[in-house]
Amino acid sequence: MKLATYRDGSRDGQLVVVSRDLSTAHYATGIAIQMQQVLDDWNFMSPQLQDLYETLNNGKARHAFPFDPRQCMAPLPRAYQWADGSAYINHVELVRKARDSEVPDSFYTDPLMYQGASDDFLGPCDDVVCASEAFGIDFEAEVAVITGDVRMGATPEQALDGIRLVMLANDVSLRHLIPAELAKGFGFFQSKPATAFSPVAVTLDELGDAWDKGRLHLTMQSTWNGRKVGMCDAGPEMTFHFGQLIAHICKTRNVRAGSIIGSGTVSNKDWSHGYSCIAEKRAIETIQDGKPSTEFMRYGDTIRIEMKGRDGQTMFGAIEQEIVPLEKDLAKR
Repeated sequence: MKLATYRDGSRDGQLVVVSRDLSTAHYATGIAIQMQQVLDDWNFMSPQLQDLYETLNNGKARHAFPFDPRQCMAPLPRAYQWADGSAYINHVELVRKARDSEVPDSFYTDPLMYQGASDDFLGPCDDVVCASEAFGIDFEAEVAVITGDVRMGATPEQALDGIRLVMLANDVSLRHLIPAELAKGFGFFQSKPATAFSPVAVTLDELGDAWDKGRLHLTMQSTWNGRKVGMCDAGPEMTFHFGQLIAHICKTRNVRAGSIIGSGTVSNKDWSHGYSCIAEKRAIETIQDGKPSTEFMRYGDTIRIEMKGRDGQTMFGAIEQEIVPLEKDLAKR
């Protein structure tokens, strides 16, 4: 099934069930009002939502209405945890090679992850608000999962059983703020503003054989200012699958229902597939030409992130955002 959260003036919005083709939706009010409720009581509520989903797909839902991604918040508008990985080691290799730095051996056996902000996510069509273009604004096209409860000490295989939903993410980075923060030895903070997520989150059965052992074998499409810059395969080059990422967190603590785990920038060794973030493009340029030539994003730039199924239809809907200055955002309020 496919689930979304509609704006209703509250912080957590209202849960809706969305048809497979993303054409219609139906409020889930009689079952659950908010996404977190479903995640907390998945075994009881998800079968009821599945029934509504099937009714909606059959055109028999009495109160169905046209689905509008612009009315969506993030599927889970705020979460107990947002932990993002860097599961595509090719991305790390490129960035480090561009600055003549070696990748530590441990990066190939132990996932690289950071704890992001989870109190203020963006909807799929919300503006990316930034106080200055000088911060080095970059998009990052990623796959993300939402979990149920996963106990401390879970194996990667056990952790896979805790995945409830899959969605896409734009994990915005402010590249020029990163070096100084990392130099302090405490990791990202101001350099990682609010993350945006796709209009809908989907259950694993919707993905069919594209979901295989914790990896999603579909193409991540990134379109910057109307120009397609990335057609990256999200599956085979994911060094650490989602079970391994979740198990990494579970080494010392429980993961609770409503945690979101990101894959990191989707990256391929074949450069003809393009890129899922500008930093990677700049790294390739540095390796080839000795210096980067592609600039980071400016005010007025747009980014579209989407993934289509084997049938050519959009799977999660599209993230479509514009970069805007803080002053423009304040003027709207």
